[in-house]
This record gives sequence, structure tokens and C-alpha cells, in this order.
Amino acid sequence: MTYDLLDSVTLASSASSVTFSSIDQSYGDLILVSNHATTGGADIRFRVNGDTGSNYSWVQMYGTGSSATSNNTTSDHFFDYGTPTSLGATISIQFMDYAATDKHKSVLARRDWASALTLAAAGRWANTSAITTILAYTAAGSFAAGSTFHLYGIAK
Repeated sequence: MTYDLLDSVTLASSASSVTFSSIDQSYGDLILVSNHATTGGADIRFRVNGDTGSNYSWVQMYGTGSSATSNNTTSDHFFDYGTPTSLGATISIQFMDYAATDKHKSVLARRDWASALTLAAAGRWANTSAITTILAYTAAGSFAAGSTFHLYGIAK
């Protein structure tokens, strides 16, 4: 499998969001990898194509080493993958068949935050549009300086 780096952002100062736009449509899947921290107890959230409608659903499970939990949501306004408060929380999100215009988009996410928990999630964006923009943002607060975001394309 070939991963091509399409774009990369390293925050020199805190920011409330990071946007990847004009995404190349010639790949099979996209993978967004971030290593970040948030301030103010803020969850990291993701939206595609500026869609703020109730088109995001997901199921997730996570464990802390002493307990395990699962939850799900339907008809939400974003994908939400938790509250990392120190650098070292890595999230990897795969947007499968993102350029297709004949189906809803499937998403697989993994989060590893060694001091807190490990998470796995599956999601769906209920829209047939090709994904051209991905927004990573915080529910409140901001991403800390030094946070990194890398967007990769996986060859078809």
C-alpha cells in the first residue's frame, strides 16, 4: 500500500481549527493522522465539506486498562473522538472511497493516548458528495502549539 503525504500542518501557536481543502481526488482512501493536545477540556471533532447537518453517525469502543466502554450516536453534526489534554494523543482517521459520488462515506478511526485510553470507532457520513475538505476543530478551547496534522492519500 502506498501512502502519499498530501498536506501537513504543525501549529506554531494555538489554534481552534485546522482545515485541509482542495483535496486531490485521485486516491482511493484518505488517512488523517494527528498528534495533538487540546486546552479547556475540548473534544477533537471533524467535519467534511463544511457539512453542519445531522449527517454523521458513529459507534466507538474504548478502554483505559481498568475499564471498557462503548457508545454510539446517530444524526450528529460532526465526528467526535475525545479530549486529549497533552501532546502524545494520536488519532488516525481513514476516509474510505472518499472521492466516490455514488455512496455514503465510511470512516474508521483509532486513537491511542497512552496515559488515558485506546479507542476504535467506525462512522458514516450520510452524503454522496466526494470529500474535498476536512475540518479538525475543538469543541471549546484550542489545539496546543506543537500539534501536528498529516493528510495522506492511499493509492487505488
